[in-house]
Amino acid sequence: MEVSARNKLKGTVKKVLLGQVAAEVVMDVGGQEVVAVITRQSAQELNLKEGDSVYAVIKATDVMIGK
Repeated sequence: MEVSARNKLKGTVKKVLLGQVAAEVVMDVGGQEVVAVITRQSAQELNLKEGDSVYAVIKATDVMIGK
C-alpha cells in the first residue's frame, strides 16, 4: 500500500464496534491504544476483525503535543 501520508503506525485490531453508519476500530500500536472512527461500509469492505494486522494512517493539518 502506497500513500502520501508520512505517519503510518502498524498495529493490531483489538476491537471493532459496528454502528448503523460508523464503526469504531480500536488498535494496539506498540502498547498504546489508538482509536479510529470510519464508515461501517469501509470496515465491512476491509473485513476488519480482532487480531488483524493493520496500519493507522494519519494525515492531518494539525497535530497537538502535550507535556
